[in-house]
Amino acid sequence: APGSLLATAEAMRAAGLLLAWALLHPAATQQCHPASPGGVLRFTDRHAEIRVPALHRVPSSLDPLYGLVRRCLDLIQQNPLPTELLRAALNDPGSVRTSQVVQYELGYVVCAAVALLFTVAVPVAGMCFCYCRSRRRCGGRLRAHRRSLGCRRRCLLACLSFTSLIILISVTCAFVTSQRVKAQMEPGLGAVPVTLRTLRQHLANVPQVAPLSWQGVQMVVDKFEVPRKQIISDLGGLSRSVGLSIHAQLKAMTYAALADLQDRAGDLQTSLHHLQILDRTARALAAARAELEPALRERRRRVVALLDDPRCTSCASVLGRAQSLELGADYSKVPSVEKVLKALADLPRSDFAEMIRQGNGTFNSIPELAVERMAQVIQDLRDEMARTAEKVQSIADGFPLPDYTRPVSEALVKVEDRSQPYLREVERFERYRWIAGTVLCSIVLLILACNVTGMALGAYGLSKREDPSDYECRGEAGAKFLLVGVGLAFLFSWLLILLVFATFLVGGNIQTLVCRNWVNQEIYKFIDTPGNLPPSMNLTRQLNLRRDSNLSSLYRDCKSGAGLWEVLQLDRSYDLDEHLKTPKYTADFQKRLGDFTAHLGDIRLLRSEGRQDLETFARSGADEVDYGRFQEEMKNPVVQTSLPGLARNLEGLQKMQRNSTVAGRLGAEARALWQMQNSTVQSQEALVEKLGESVQFLSRLAPHLKERVKRTLATTASVEARLPVQAQQILRQEIGCFTRKELRYFTQYLNWVGQMLREDVASCQPLATALDNGRVILCDRIADPWNAFWFSLGCCTFFLIPNIIFAVRLTKHFRPIRNRLM
Repeated sequence: APGSLLATAEAMRAAGLLLAWALLHPAATQQCHPASPGGVLRFTDRHAEIRVPALHRVPSSLDPLYGLVRRCLDLIQQNPLPTELLRAALNDPGSVRTSQVVQYELGYVVCAAVALLFTVAVPVAGMCFCYCRSRRRCGGRLRAHRRSLGCRRRCLLACLSFTSLIILISVTCAFVTSQRVKAQMEPGLGAVPVTLRTLRQHLANVPQVAPLSWQGVQMVVDKFEVPRKQIISDLGGLSRSVGLSIHAQLKAMTYAALADLQDRAGDLQTSLHHLQILDRTARALAAARAELEPALRERRRRVVALLDDPRCTSCASVLGRAQSLELGADYSKVPSVEKVLKALADLPRSDFAEMIRQGNGTFNSIPELAVERMAQVIQDLRDEMARTAEKVQSIADGFPLPDYTRPVSEALVKVEDRSQPYLREVERFERYRWIAGTVLCSIVLLILACNVTGMALGAYGLSKREDPSDYECRGEAGAKFLLVGVGLAFLFSWLLILLVFATFLVGGNIQTLVCRNWVNQEIYKFIDTPGNLPPSMNLTRQLNLRRDSNLSSLYRDCKSGAGLWEVLQLDRSYDLDEHLKTPKYTADFQKRLGDFTAHLGDIRLLRSEGRQDLETFARSGADEVDYGRFQEEMKNPVVQTSLPGLARNLEGLQKMQRNSTVAGRLGAEARALWQMQNSTVQSQEALVEKLGESVQFLSRLAPHLKERVKRTLATTASVEARLPVQAQQILRQEIGCFTRKELRYFTQYLNWVGQMLREDVASCQPLATALDNGRVILCDRIADPWNAFWFSLGCCTFFLIPNIIFAVRLTKHFRPIRNRLM
């Protein structure tokens, strides 16, 4: 049909445009795909597992008490760090004079004098009180009843209650802080060797000091497994990826050429078919005309004679139409296509469908062919990755940290060994302190219990006494409870003051001499000052540090996260950048990829016999036939006069006749015309219609036949020639993209190695963290509750003096009054 022919032409034009686009945009100009998020390597930092965890001061409800104690200690010890005294003690201990120590510790000396005075005076006062009581000279009966006794009694009750409340608050704080010291002392002391061991482990994990300690730098080197696995994984998909890319970029051009070739094969088949129809139909029409001509002539003679009969009524109007009844188109005059059919005899000699299927299959097998051809180079590249891993190992083998970390590790071992006896002694004395503190605090609670019981019984006895001079057992019992509390206070107050002073002397000096100067970094400045430390304690020499380094700057650098690389300035002795140059590890890998070439085979779209068929088709002369002559002849009808029209006219005249004989003959002639139309003319008209389809197709194809065949042959030859060339270009492009992608993996890894070795793996931050942790443990977690303990216990001790006075005075009011003179 015309519609199908038009669609075929449009499809051919579209294929031509697609092919032109493919030729104008060669595959070699394609760019690499942008890096995907999967192109970024992730390196897990297992080194963080051995870092020193940072400790921090935990906010507490006792912080106001800690602050008060620190302010009191600042008042007691206002002197700064005794640099001269410490220098002399460290360099020449024999030159230290006692007067210097007393002058610096003057505040503590005054406190010691007060404690000594308290220790002597209170027991002496207790003995005097006991002697007076034995002589009935102290705390006896009231001599006379006065109205002011009630007011005085209430005042004494209030004062003793207030004093007891202060003692209760103080002893509660003492209990809490003592328990906190005990709770913090054990983990605090345990944290010392743990921190030292962690530091040693951290330092041991940095270099390769011994085969058994290859963990720091070696761990970083071992992380080459991350890019190696990624590259191996990429190599596994490289060949198929290259094949798919070649296929994807060349399929438009190839499929367009195959579609064009399929269209020409279709043109050949269809043209041959229509030429055969054209030849057969023209012959059939010429033969049918020769058969129809005598019958039509006889039928015209009979109809004209009938209509010319005088008996035929009103027949003159149809006579002229019957006289013009004759044949129309004469197909014996159209051009012959026998020559063209002879030229196309035995065509097509090749199976174009199978040829196109094979070409399509060969092209579609490019991915599998690429996998096969690239198998050996992929294996070589995998072997090359194993050799590259050995090269990367040289980074760990040549890293220069052992000379620096070995002295530090040895120093930490010595500190850990020497600290163990002291830590055990501190733990033992802390246990004794806790026991003594718990016992004495319990005694203070017993004194408070005596006070509360005495005041309660005495007040109740007074309320039940009708006559102040009467005896009341409850009041007497209250007085005795108060005197028991007084006796306990006299008996144990000196032990309390001794415990207070002992803990005060230790905790106060730790706070003022160590913690205060640790916070403001005066200790670091003292260590940094030349001459303050003896040669045996020269950290710069012992730790193999650079001469211009000092502890303060090292602490600040390490605190900010600097690595040993920067702190020790290792770049002076080890050119890390030289060891981390990417070409050093990728040159062979890159060369193998650069030298690789692969021939993916020739793709034959059109074999020689198919080409000969198309060339024969173009030279057959199908385009030289005068198809216009066929079209002109087809414009003429088979019969000039319409047989159906004439038959209807005769049928109409039959109804008008009066003569039955004439009417019968008219009907017979009409039926003869209908029979001729249905049996002969209609079959010829069907042949004409069939002839018209073939003529229309051939007339539209003929003007462009040679041009299309020529273009198809040229395009097919061009595509067959370009496919191997462009396949190689795409192969080189894909390998280039792959190479750049894998080089980025190498670069990422080597950059990460440089960062880790300079900042993280060889980080000295654990050293600064350990120093900060030591301050937190000693000052915030131990010294603060320790000092709060003696401060609270000291308040209890000193408030026992007014407690004794108020209790003794109050006992007189709980006993019966004698009105007689004594």
